[in-house]
Amino acid sequence: MDLLADVLAVGGVRGTAGARIEAGGAWGMSWRVVGAAAFYAVTSGTAWLSLSGQEPRQLMPGDVVLLPGGTPHAMSSAPGLPAPACPGCDEAMATGSALRLGEGEVQTHVLAARYEYDPTVSTQVMASLPQLLHIRADNGGTCLDDTVRLLSRELAYPQVGTPLVLNRLVDILLVQLLRVWLAQRPHETRGTWLSVLTDPVISVALTKLHQEPARGWTTESLAAELAISRSTLTRRFRAVTGAAPADYLTRWRMDLAAIRLRDTDDTLDAIARSVGYTSVYAFSRAFRRSRSQAPGQFRTAVRAS
Repeated sequence: MDLLADVLAVGGVRGTAGARIEAGGAWGMSWRVVGAAAFYAVTSGTAWLSLSGQEPRQLMPGDVVLLPGGTPHAMSSAPGLPAPACPGCDEAMATGSALRLGEGEVQTHVLAARYEYDPTVSTQVMASLPQLLHIRADNGGTCLDDTVRLLSRELAYPQVGTPLVLNRLVDILLVQLLRVWLAQRPHETRGTWLSVLTDPVISVALTKLHQEPARGWTTESLAAELAISRSTLTRRFRAVTGAAPADYLTRWRMDLAAIRLRDTDDTLDAIARSVGYTSVYAFSRAFRRSRSQAPGQFRTAVRAS
């Protein structure tokens, strides 16, 4: 099992078609991505990215940026320029069309995309990331550069199946960006879910929990599988994930259960057993503690929303 792939899949992280920002002269725009993460890749020219409380940061050709929480932000041709709300951003993002900013000859091209994720799931990679991830072009010639070029070409010359290709490329971009960030700045991953991938013991421990969430795991049995002491496992697990093994497992089980409650008509007994509970009562009690609702109430509410 690939842990990152599993968490992204269960978390419902999926990219949607990007837009081509074509800008010239003096220009600026602001955008608030609601309920999603924002991604930008500068393919030519330069741009300045501004977030509240931070110094403007210049983006050079080949730079890529991820705003995991969709933080309100502005882009412009120079710091301090007016950046009115972007009236066409949402439409351009939804259709993968071009968005023209400024006047005169186009000097800057930026590819934009967005990532949505399932609010039902609490174990989210995106939600734990810093406000801003900025990977500069000098990233060692990774595959990230090649994928940005493919995305740019597909946007510029759409063909049969382009929407499908765009969405797949956007998904690939996210994984490649996270790979580069993890490899180049492992110290910045502390406090994020990705930090588990830098610890060989905890990554194996989580792999086992994810592979068999219904197994009757205890801290002792998990430590025995890893051939380490219970105290060592507890200490390292808490240092990396911020939780005890039992607490992490319960949260993961409740995420899996919540998805099945929403997406299937499986009985509570079947769902309870699939995540390691031998009785509906024990499962319901754990689910209520996690989600402040009984499983049946949660199913009704989430389907009505």
